[in-house]
Amino acid sequence: MKMKDLKFGPQLIATLLVLCFCYTYAVAEVKKQTKKTFIIQMDKSNMPATYYDHFQWYDSSLKSVSESADMLYTYNNIIHGFSTQLTPDEAELLEKQSGILSVLPEMIYKLHTTHTPEFLGLGKSDAVLLPASASLSEVIVGVLDTGVWPEIKSFGDTGLGPIPSTWKGSCQVGKNFNSSSCNRKLIGAQYFSKGYEAAFGPIDETMESKSPRDDDGHGTHTATTAAGSAVSGASLFGYASGIARGMATEARVAAYKVCWLGGCFSSDILAAMEKAVADGVNVMSMSIGGGLSDYTRDTVAIGAFRAAAQGILVSCSAGNGGPSPGSLSNVAPWITTVGAGTLDRDFPAFVSLGDGKKYSGISLYSGKPLSDSLVPLVYAGNVSNSTSGSLCMTGTLIPAQVAGKIVICDRGGNSRVQKGLVVKDSGGLGMILANTELYGEELVADAHLLPTAAVGLRTANAIKNYAFLDPKPMGTIASGGTKLGVEPSPVVAAFSSRGPNLVTPEVLKPDLIAPGVNILAGWTGGAGPTGLTNDKRHVEFNIISGTSMSCPHVSGLAALIKAAHQDWSPAAIKSALMTTAYATYKNGENLLDVATGQPSTPFDYGAGHVNPVAALDPGLVYDATVDDYISFFCALNYSASDIKQITTKDFICDSSKKYSLGDLNYPSFSVPLQTASGKEGGDGVKSTVKYTRTLTNVGAPATYKVSMTSQTTSVKMLVEPESLSFAKEYEKKSYTVTFTATSMPSGTNSFAHLEWSDGKHVVRSPIAFSWT
Repeated sequence: MKMKDLKFGPQLIATLLVLCFCYTYAVAEVKKQTKKTFIIQMDKSNMPATYYDHFQWYDSSLKSVSESADMLYTYNNIIHGFSTQLTPDEAELLEKQSGILSVLPEMIYKLHTTHTPEFLGLGKSDAVLLPASASLSEVIVGVLDTGVWPEIKSFGDTGLGPIPSTWKGSCQVGKNFNSSSCNRKLIGAQYFSKGYEAAFGPIDETMESKSPRDDDGHGTHTATTAAGSAVSGASLFGYASGIARGMATEARVAAYKVCWLGGCFSSDILAAMEKAVADGVNVMSMSIGGGLSDYTRDTVAIGAFRAAAQGILVSCSAGNGGPSPGSLSNVAPWITTVGAGTLDRDFPAFVSLGDGKKYSGISLYSGKPLSDSLVPLVYAGNVSNSTSGSLCMTGTLIPAQVAGKIVICDRGGNSRVQKGLVVKDSGGLGMILANTELYGEELVADAHLLPTAAVGLRTANAIKNYAFLDPKPMGTIASGGTKLGVEPSPVVAAFSSRGPNLVTPEVLKPDLIAPGVNILAGWTGGAGPTGLTNDKRHVEFNIISGTSMSCPHVSGLAALIKAAHQDWSPAAIKSALMTTAYATYKNGENLLDVATGQPSTPFDYGAGHVNPVAALDPGLVYDATVDDYISFFCALNYSASDIKQITTKDFICDSSKKYSLGDLNYPSFSVPLQTASGKEGGDGVKSTVKYTRTLTNVGAPATYKVSMTSQTTSVKMLVEPESLSFAKEYEKKSYTVTFTATSMPSGTNSFAHLEWSDGKHVVRSPIAFSWT
């Protein structure tokens, strides 16, 4: 039938018109309702005279593009402006208005998810080197995370004096959280959820607490790692037993809950940073991260800059994207970016096979053990109804072929503990968690729900070969408790995100590494140690891993240094931590990378592994001011508007002056080079480049002499002058380093280090070369 032959009666036509109208209206409604959160930064100094305050100006600017929009937050310390929900068209209109510095879309960040003080050299024998308790108790560590579980002993305030007079914060009341939940240790707790609720709707209080209470555990763990009180008899099911204490046991904790089931939203994070600055914190610890972007588009970087400008050190996790190169987050030079290393402690589990061979792995299983008798062993891929069955995903195992057996599950695809639950629900007796090529020899301990041994790649392949070749493979699993003195240690964790810095290659990141594998710290009463809904076990301490765990170690250590040197800037504290870090073992060999089994590099560990006792007396520091960072922005060719967006300062770069990224007074060096035979480009890619640094004496008068070592002969290094004499404290002296490259294949990296020493102190800086 042809279209011209169709007959349309009046009733049909009316029906079609109604349907067309409804469809058009529905599409319009969807378009109308497509709003997202934006953070609007205003140029406070350019408020029109017609307004009597900034809030009126903000509201008028917003209402000019959207009558129905309300402000979620107003910001007055970290930035000047507000956050709100707008359509993309409304946001574009607003950005064109006079007085608007930027309109940034909401970003969703994610969490980067004891024996440690002794491992770091903070045992009782070193107490004489640590700051007096009175000065340490004046230091406040602000933790932006999932909140806190205030009842645990790690937040006990026995022996602590009055709350510091500098504290201006509060203890916010909410579901299951009263003003009495705070004390002289946990001096403040607040939550920030407006951005999260704007995206997902009102918080379901049957699922999570609309209060500072931590239902997840992550925030309690990070807060107590940084500054938890000492608790005797701590352990997880008997593992890692001993005294659990934070890095700065007498510092105060202020908790800012910014992370929820749906993630951590930048408008909430910025509001919390703003409040933390106003409250009077000295250190800000943030074990969260997102994607990389230019500093002018990175709200966390902008907030961290404003905090640092007011004397607050901001410590952030590097991310868990390792060992992939360039996987870092939080790379701004005013942020202390922390990667993860291991401790000298392990939790062995042993696998015995039917052929008599025995292998070791790792586990924190604490329930009923398997018998010594061997039981059948199967590979998950052979007892599954799925092409991805080897991963032990939910619903993929065939119970009739799993019941009464130990199942070999490949790592990846779902959480490690979830795999064990899948095996258990299918009738399995135990699990061997097998690393694949992606994970190599990295082992992370978990509090599994059935007998489990997690094994490295080589062991996994050996066990699989036995299971494939033996007609009746058998095995069993046994726990080995807690083992101390593991060597070598530390090693760089495979998951720890790596350099180079993709935003600014001339700034070496991460800055340093700290313990981040199998860390014991406080835990929530709202979740079991695995975090699975099926896990009904309740613990006061848990052992977990991630750069989320290494970050608060450095935050707490920064609090120690702040207490000992109250007038030091955040840059000076970071410098002390970096230049005293170590990158070799006692035998002189480089720290190993567990991902490869080979020596690691500054792209893996930055300046090295933190050494807090040495950091308390570094001799010299590389300090940096707001003006130094402004010159850095000029070297990035930032406009006056860009600079004001980050710094709030009116500044126009001098067009007659040559700004260099290599002149940022940073404690490490990253040198992108192009060989002499290549085409010379912009700053940082010539065959010869010169970097300038300035050192500040924070010790007694002394003369420091320079030395250098290098892995390559393809770069010549010249330091001028070769010695620096300091006659008094806080005296400053500058030097230059000229790097001249010869032929080297494109894409090649090489490393060196530079040291200044007076015979007592060694001020060490790593150098990373990359050829383009």
